[in-house]
Amino acid sequence: MHISLMTDSLGQLPFEQMLDVAAQCGIETLEIPTGGYSNAPHLDIDKLLASADARKAYIGAIESRGLKLETLNCNGNQLSPDATGKRDAKTVEKTFRLAAEFGVEKITMMSGLPGGGPDAKYPNWVICCWPPVMLDMMDYQWNEVGIPYWEKTVKLAESYGIRQIALEVHPTGIVYNVPTLLRLRNAVGPMIGANLDPGHLWFMGMDPLKAAAALGKEHAVYHVHAKDTHLEDEVVALAGGHETAAYLSTPRYERSWTYCTLGYGHDVFWWKQYIMALQEFGYDGAMSIEMEDIIMPNVVAVAKSADLLKEAIPRDYSRDFPEELLQVKGLGFDIN
Repeated sequence: MHISLMTDSLGQLPFEQMLDVAAQCGIETLEIPTGGYSNAPHLDIDKLLASADARKAYIGAIESRGLKLETLNCNGNQLSPDATGKRDAKTVEKTFRLAAEFGVEKITMMSGLPGGGPDAKYPNWVICCWPPVMLDMMDYQWNEVGIPYWEKTVKLAESYGIRQIALEVHPTGIVYNVPTLLRLRNAVGPMIGANLDPGHLWFMGMDPLKAAAALGKEHAVYHVHAKDTHLEDEVVALAGGHETAAYLSTPRYERSWTYCTLGYGHDVFWWKQYIMALQEFGYDGAMSIEMEDIIMPNVVAVAKSADLLKEAIPRDYSRDFPEELLQVKGLGFDIN
C-alpha cells in the first residue's frame, strides 16, 4: 500500500510547485483530474492529446521528483440531462484516450446521475421509495440511462487498454453505497469497482470498515480516497447527515459534517483499522489524499495527512530493509 495525492488538494499551486510539495510530503503517486467537476489546474487535456512532446515533458516532470502517475480522474456527471452531461461525457472519452497514451490502466470517476425521466431538466437523486413515483424514477435512471451508458463505456475503456474504472461511492450518484456499486458491477462486469472514500460514508450513516470488508470480499475495491470528516453530533441528531447548507459559507458548527485533515475527524487508530480491513481482503493499492479542509492551509493539511498515513500503513518508512525481508510473513512456528 502506498500514499497517493489527488492533486486538486493543492489546486492553488502551479503544476511544478505542486510536484515539489508532493515529493517533500512523501507522496509516491499522483491522481490527476482531467475535468468534470474539477477545473483541472494541473493538466491541459487537449494540449497533451495533441502533442507527444508535451506528454513526454509532462511525465518527465512527474518522474524527475521520484513520483509516478497513479490514475487520471474525470469526476463529473456524464449522465446529467443538461449540457453538463454532454460536456462531461466528452471529458470521459478524452481521458480514456490520454490514459492510453500514458499507459494508465485505472480511471477514477463518478457513476453519474440522470434526471427523473426523459423530459427532466436537472439530475434527481432519489433516496426514498415513497411516493411510488420515486421507484419509477429509479427504474428509468438505472435501466434506461445508467446501465446502457456503462455497458457502452466499459467497452470503450477496454478499447483503450483500461483495466479498472474506480467509481467514487458518493452521494448524488446512482452509485452511492455498497449495494448500488455491486448492482452496477453485476450488470456491466468487473471493469467496475469502487473508489472507496470514507469521508462520504460517515455522513450518510454507513460504516466504512464494514463497507471495506463487504467490497473486499467481492474484490471490488480498486482505489481509496483518504479523506476525513468531522461530524457535528448535535446537528446530526436534529437534522441528519444529508446536509444542504452551503459548504463554504456556513459555519462548521451549523453543519452536520465538514471535511477535515486526516486525524482531525477520526484518529490514527481508526485509520489503522481501516487500512487493515482493506488489506485483509487483498487491497494493496493507493491511499490517495483528497484534501477538502477549509480551515487548515492546504500544504499543511496535505503534509499532516501524509504523516498520519505513514504511521497507519504497515510499512517502515524510516529503514531500508532488503526487499526480500519485507515480503516474509508467518509466525515462524507451527501453532496447529
